[in-house]
Amino acid sequence: MPRFTHADENGSFGRYGGAFLPPHLEAPIAEVATAYREAMADPAFMDEYRELLREYVGRPSPLYLARRFSERLGGAKVYLKREDLNHTGSHKINHCLGEGLLAKRMGKTRLIAETGAGQHGVALATAAALLGLECEIHMGGIDVEKQHMNVVRMEMLGAKVVAVETGGRCLKDAVDSAFATYAADYEDVFFGIGSVVGPHPYPSMVRDFQSVVGAEAREQIMAKEGRLPDVVMACVGGGSNAMGLFSGFLEDEQVRVIGVEPAGEGLSGDRHAATMTKGVDGTLHGMSTVVLQEEDGEPSPVHSIASGLDYPGVGPQHAWLRDVGRAEYVSVTDEETLEAFSLLCRTEGIIPALESSHALAHAMKIAPEMSPEQVIVVNLSGRGDKDVDYIAEVMGSR
Repeated sequence: MPRFTHADENGSFGRYGGAFLPPHLEAPIAEVATAYREAMADPAFMDEYRELLREYVGRPSPLYLARRFSERLGGAKVYLKREDLNHTGSHKINHCLGEGLLAKRMGKTRLIAETGAGQHGVALATAAALLGLECEIHMGGIDVEKQHMNVVRMEMLGAKVVAVETGGRCLKDAVDSAFATYAADYEDVFFGIGSVVGPHPYPSMVRDFQSVVGAEAREQIMAKEGRLPDVVMACVGGGSNAMGLFSGFLEDEQVRVIGVEPAGEGLSGDRHAATMTKGVDGTLHGMSTVVLQEEDGEPSPVHSIASGLDYPGVGPQHAWLRDVGRAEYVSVTDEETLEAFSLLCRTEGIIPALESSHALAHAMKIAPEMSPEQVIVVNLSGRGDKDVDYIAEVMGSR
């Protein structure tokens, strides 16, 4: 078995992962685990999934050399894995189609999920419309306001959008709300978790559906450069886009693997979501992982300019990769993120998502320290259409 890629039979990555569930949900989640294992071993299921990725999503996504961006920085060449060019505008469609197909295979009629920036919600609503399923998306009230365009898109696709006004009104609260609704009525429902988080099998399942990103990037960089990259990099909230890219390179220990978290308004205060930098071991949303939490054990309020990253936990495989030294985790501030957003817009004519701009911001720090022969691959996980009104408001206020 590959050293860094898979969980054990209990869904654990070292001391992280597993399934911590109320007793009445143990059987339904175990049913998902069984269906997932059987589907991944079924050539007919995988053929249908791959055909949708090719004919519907538009894969493979390009691996693009950002020449002017690289020249502006000096040093290493920066390649962008263009997940923003997928149908629906981000990497999220990769696992949402897989989850939708699995739900149909299990005889479920309704998809339910959380969303932060709205990209997972849009992708799951898209999969539901395509496959003839009902869809309900829970979204924090703050994010409903910030990401109004994605709310409209979800509703146009036939989804019911539930605005969550409890707690911090952000992604963590949306997960709480969606999970509570699922726990009360799970017979005909499939919970389409939006990242590599939650109880087993979700961290492995979402990673496996996202692994197409890393597999393509590996093949593409070998074709373009004749060798592996020096660094692969992606933003990390829950961590699905990062795990998708990383999975193609984890066994190549000469490749540096870097996850970039939101430092928000600075790590000295509490207005950030830098879980791997400031968190401690804990249990959240059915998994053992690293959590930003209060003294009483409750998850801390978090902040990021990017709605898709304001989560107080992280996928358990990320926590394990940090512990065994295979991956590095760093953080960048809101200000650095906005600077990276603007630079890519003006040098490449690409408007990136604020989530993806976190990874770009760290690339801006390390590329000048590297030689022109060296290569960085950044996962451009989503496009920034959803963010333009909010960014215009923020930049205008400054």
